[in-house]
Amino acid sequence: MVKKRLGSIEQQALQRYLEFEKNKDKGVEVSASEEKLRARTAVIDDRDLLAIARIIDRSDLFPIAHLEAGLNAGKAVCRIAIRNRHGQIEGYGTGFLVAPSLLLTNNHVLESKHAAMQAVAEFNFEDDVNFQPRDIISFRLEPNRLFVTDQALDFTLVAVQETNLNGLALEDFGFLPLLPRPGKVMEGEYVTIIQHPNGGPKAVTIRENEVKFISSDFIQYVSDTEPGSSGAPVFNDQWVVVALHHAGIPHSEDDSKWIANEGIRISSIVRHLKQHSRLMDANARDLLDSLLEEPGAEVASMEAGVLSAEWYQYVSGYDPAFLGKDHEVPLPVLTKTQQQDTARTTEGKTVLDYTHFSIAMSKARKLAFYTAVNIDGSQLVDIRRGNDRWYFDPRIDREYQLGPEFYKHNDIDRGHLVRRQDPNWGMDAAKANEHTFHFTNCSPQHKNFNQKNWLSLEDYILERAENRGLKVSVFTGPVFRADDRLYRGHQIPEQFWKLAVVVKSDGTLSATAYLQTQEELLGTLEFAYGEFETFQVPVARIEKLTQLDFGELRNFDPLDAEKEAAVIHSAEDIRL
Repeated sequence: MVKKRLGSIEQQALQRYLEFEKNKDKGVEVSASEEKLRARTAVIDDRDLLAIARIIDRSDLFPIAHLEAGLNAGKAVCRIAIRNRHGQIEGYGTGFLVAPSLLLTNNHVLESKHAAMQAVAEFNFEDDVNFQPRDIISFRLEPNRLFVTDQALDFTLVAVQETNLNGLALEDFGFLPLLPRPGKVMEGEYVTIIQHPNGGPKAVTIRENEVKFISSDFIQYVSDTEPGSSGAPVFNDQWVVVALHHAGIPHSEDDSKWIANEGIRISSIVRHLKQHSRLMDANARDLLDSLLEEPGAEVASMEAGVLSAEWYQYVSGYDPAFLGKDHEVPLPVLTKTQQQDTARTTEGKTVLDYTHFSIAMSKARKLAFYTAVNIDGSQLVDIRRGNDRWYFDPRIDREYQLGPEFYKHNDIDRGHLVRRQDPNWGMDAAKANEHTFHFTNCSPQHKNFNQKNWLSLEDYILERAENRGLKVSVFTGPVFRADDRLYRGHQIPEQFWKLAVVVKSDGTLSATAYLQTQEELLGTLEFAYGEFETFQVPVARIEKLTQLDFGELRNFDPLDAEKEAAVIHSAEDIRL
């Protein structure tokens, strides 16, 4: 069935190719107009000084970072193993992540929910620099969460499980955002395809991939592909996805020869999804929103909101006795210099209390010295994230809060310090959720750093059997250094810390500290490809870095005070 369907697709692509050639012979204009050139340059990074030369003068020069960017983009590409109901392999295709848990491929690869239920997405199926195979990491598809397919545009969008059976996270592979606007590539430019030809290890076409024709829905290009490449992303020079590869174009007189390839334009796929999203159920629409939200669309929602005075009345704040009267965990003590730099409320208080958490703010840095939150895992309430609206806290002067203008038009996220889900428990869960969206509770974090979200440390600690009562108190904050990078007139912290305190099953406290850096990611802000790591470190190390005094907690640390930091690759590396 799939082969028959693919043959029909190839013949349709051939007819479009012949029509393009016919128009070219008649002298129909297909060259780059000034309007097309303006649209194309609008999606080019201003710092890529060689880009215009590549488009207009056909230069072959690229910045060396282009290769690293390609490796980064390739992480989101996977092989799709197509199986029957008995688990037997029937074929292979290619797909790629386009949102945190959404995968795009061809309709002729996954034609139905049933086909998707049997299929498996295999990431990391590639060789390393020594031509040794890497470990394949597989994820099941979840078409019951979301499944959208269209035969005319030959695409399928399907949800993927976020954590596989081995506990590995899908988010580690990133995703390739789909830009809805047209003009991302022009005739005469060259494209690149990352694919799994013949179902084999991941490969890339990097030579002689000229775009020949562009129609309203399709792009045709000269490139090497094979069966199994269907569903691969087609990139422009900026590693922006411009098309979904779906077919080779056979020679009109000899179908054993191939003259070109064809892909479906991303702008056409996005337009189709927007038109049909209203027909989906609420859960599917929520998933689709993560794909359809255009880069820069968040700017409109960055305008600061205002909460009425009632939102700050009768707030509990952080409770030092939360873990039990025998295990009080007070707020950290600031140095005299830090106390002088603390933003005070109109009532003279140095600590801002919210629902189940508290914050102390630095006037000079306009960021929190620390946040402190109580988490009750037995009463957590799952509150769906809506359209984020952030608030200034009216209890302290706005000049001591880093507001929305700082986060516009760049790769800097408003990173929650108190994680949004953490205080959302008990009767006041909804109020707590809203309270986490204060500028006092965020710190500038590169988007790639923020999305990893500390390897979900709180989740793991709450789930550990030796954590009695499913309760944990967590302190979080930035490390302020004199040499922190200056950006838009403000210094961006390069390191963040977290300290978690629980009562173990034997009745003793455990205080574990963690450190994470975004130093490499901040290299050029809008265009960075660095990685980051999480370390478990002694509590004393956090005290030294921050000058905060956590009192007796250092005595309940499983790490020796002088021990070197231990890299956390997964939750299993954490010592409690």
